[in-house]
Amino acid sequence: MDYKILVLNPGSTSTKMALYQGQECLLEETVRHSSDELQGYSRIADQESFRRRVIMETLQKAGFSVEEIDAISARGGLLKPIPGGTWVVNEKMVRDLEAGVQGEHASNLAGILAYQMGQQIDCPAFIVDPVIVDEMDDLARYSGMPEIKRRSIFHALNQKAVARDVAREMGTRYEQATFIVTHMGGGVSCGLHRKGRVVDVNNALDGEGPFSPERAGGLPVGDLVKLCFDPQYDQDFIRKRIKGQGGLVAYLGSNDLIAIEKDMEKGDERAREIFQAMAYQIAKEIGGLAAAGQGRIDAIILTGGMARSPELIELVRERIEFIAPVKIKPGEKEMEALCEGALRVLQGQEDPQQYS
Repeated sequence: MDYKILVLNPGSTSTKMALYQGQECLLEETVRHSSDELQGYSRIADQESFRRRVIMETLQKAGFSVEEIDAISARGGLLKPIPGGTWVVNEKMVRDLEAGVQGEHASNLAGILAYQMGQQIDCPAFIVDPVIVDEMDDLARYSGMPEIKRRSIFHALNQKAVARDVAREMGTRYEQATFIVTHMGGGVSCGLHRKGRVVDVNNALDGEGPFSPERAGGLPVGDLVKLCFDPQYDQDFIRKRIKGQGGLVAYLGSNDLIAIEKDMEKGDERAREIFQAMAYQIAKEIGGLAAAGQGRIDAIILTGGMARSPELIELVRERIEFIAPVKIKPGEKEMEALCEGALRVLQGQEDPQQYS
């Protein structure tokens, strides 16, 4: 049976949606929301009824009826740490998403939307491999300070999806392979995937790993502490430097890799050195995970938007290809991955998990 699955992936100022029949995409839309439309909502969770109306109208305009939908699959938000897989959106999950138990994020709205729409049209609602997937080994949780534990927050959905793809291409199963997967987007996450579990990964949201177009990554801690107590900087400045206005934005005033590469072509040597430093840090993070995996790595996978840059790929590849074969999976396959997660459940290939 070719199930019809509605996929939802809301952002802070847009709503991505797609309708699949089996694995065939029938409709894909990104609806942009103006600041005027959103200004009346103090919290992103409050936008649920507005976004739901937009989704319904988009489906209707495209000639699809909500009664055709067999399941809704949504990007997961900042929940309590849970293992990877496909999860039923239940009332407890919705309460935690609304409360923001690990913070406010646009992805919190996805599960809320899926639940409310599922209730409205009487079909199951799922989330798949949310950003807070936590499968880390106990040894990987130690930070060096008892007051701070390392946390697993990363591009779990895309990392696991491309790892499954590469495993199939190599004639094996994700649950039997060991990969290092590096997602290179606005943030950079590097995960060690061992037999279906991400046993170590940097917190790509909030201050670990390589610097990226928008994030500072891991910093010299003593110097950061001094900066925090410098009277010319406030907490808002420091937080934005860590996430949102760090990395390439802080150094070069732009998170646009294409524009930065054009500057490099015109002879901007400072831009070139900072670009090379980012590649250096990405390669170094991968090398650290190779050591954690005792060198027994089946493949290294480079994915995300920045994997479309041949120059960045080559700079990273030349430092890591001695470890294992390097596979390139540019872009993100989040929408397809959300569909595939729901399909695995509907087709009986995977048992859905219950959030509690």
